[in-house]
Amino acid sequence: MNIINKYVVFAAAVLALSAVTAHAEGNPEQGEELAYTCMGCHGIAGYRNAYPSFRVPKLGGQKAAYIETALKAYRAGTRPHPTMRAQGSTLSDQDIADLAAYFQGAEMATDTVTTDDIDGLAAATTCLTCHGAQAAAGMVPTPATLSAQHQDYLEHALYQYKDGARTGTVMSAFAGMLSDDDIEAIARFYSRRDDGLHTPKEPN
Repeated sequence: MNIINKYVVFAAAVLALSAVTAHAEGNPEQGEELAYTCMGCHGIAGYRNAYPSFRVPKLGGQKAAYIETALKAYRAGTRPHPTMRAQGSTLSDQDIADLAAYFQGAEMATDTVTTDDIDGLAAATTCLTCHGAQAAAGMVPTPATLSAQHQDYLEHALYQYKDGARTGTVMSAFAGMLSDDDIEAIARFYSRRDDGLHTPKEPN
């Protein structure tokens, strides 16, 4: 099976797993109060994780449902990061929903990527199933917005899925099919989008 056919099979699997789901209602005002600790890293443009070295992800505009999924994964230990796991362990489901609502803000960032945009980048074909303009609504878990995210963070995340350090989503199967060159190309492509995520401002 060639790489394009593998991507087609993976895309079909993603769509088969998609379903409409509900998540907790978050209070952005309460989330703003909780976010002071987060902003020590995520509120500084270009701030780097010490080891391994990568710029911490931009959270401004990120989908609330995705942030909830990520924080619960850190809390559960299915995403490995000592600081984030420690932070997540202190948060209730309502805290997480409130933080997610705050970071998403009034304007949720989405990936507007189309097949025309990825012309020549075969590895990104399947990305559009979840991270493109025609992505199906109601996917479970909610896929992240990738546009304008830091390249080195996207590479770090893809390698964690590929290596099995992050578990519990279909991303593990997808990343497992990617070469190092694929991972670099996909991360570079999404990071260079001029619409998407941003570094959030300090709470008032």
